Amino acid sequence: MAEQEPTEEQLAAMAAENEETDSQVNYKPPAQKSLQEIQELDKDDESLRKYKEALLGSTAVAVDPAAPNVQVIRMTLLCETAPQPLVLDLQGELEGFKKNPFVLKEGVEYKIQISFKVNKEIVSGLKYTQQTFRKSVKVDKSDYMVGSYGPRPAEEYNFLTTVEEAPKGMMARGTYVIKSKFTDDDKHDHLSWEWSLAIKKDWKD
Repeated sequence: MAEQEPTEEQLAAMAAENEETDSQVNYKPPAQKSLQEIQELDKDDESLRKYKEALLGSTAVAVDPAAPNVQVIRMTLLCETAPQPLVLDLQGELEGFKKNPFVLKEGVEYKIQISFKVNKEIVSGLKYTQQTFRKSVKVDKSDYMVGSYGPRPAEEYNFLTTVEEAPKGMMARGTYVIKSKFTDDDKHDHLSWEWSLAIKKDWKD
C-alpha cells in the first residue's frame, strides 16, 4: 500500500505541535541568589560545602558597602615589542584617554588585559565589548566572553583577549577611537570608557 503524503492540515498540526514542544525546552536562567543564600544551601553536606568553599573562598573579607560589585581596575595592552607598558588606570578620570592615544607600531601583535575585582556577589556572563572608529566611522567590533566569577575582593582577576594584530600599511596609519564596555548577563554596564590608538610606522615615529 503506497504511503500517503500528509495533507496541509496535518502539516499545520505537526508544526504547531513542534512549536509547543520547543517552547517547553527553552532555557531560562536560574533566579539570581545572593551569596548568603548560596552559602546557606545544603550547609550540612560536607562535600558540597568544600566545593562552594573552593569557588567562593572560606574567609570573609571586609568590603566597603559603597563599593560596586564589579570594579574594573585597569586595561593593559600587552605587546612584547613595546618600548614601555601601555596601561590605562580605570579607577580615576576617564575623560583624558581619547586625547592621549597609545602609540602602536603598525602590524604588531598584542593582547588586551582587563583587570577587575568582584566584591560582593557572584556575577554571571561578564562580557567585554569594544567598537573601533576612524573619523567617526565604525571599522571594527569585537565581543569577548569573560565568564562568571565569585567574589574575591582582596584579589584581582585578569582577563586576556585573543591575539590582535594592529593594522598596517600607509592607509591604516592614523588615530582610532575605541569605545569599550564591560557588562554582564543582566545587562549591567559596570564600566564604559573611550580611548584612542595611534597606529604609526614605528614606535617613535
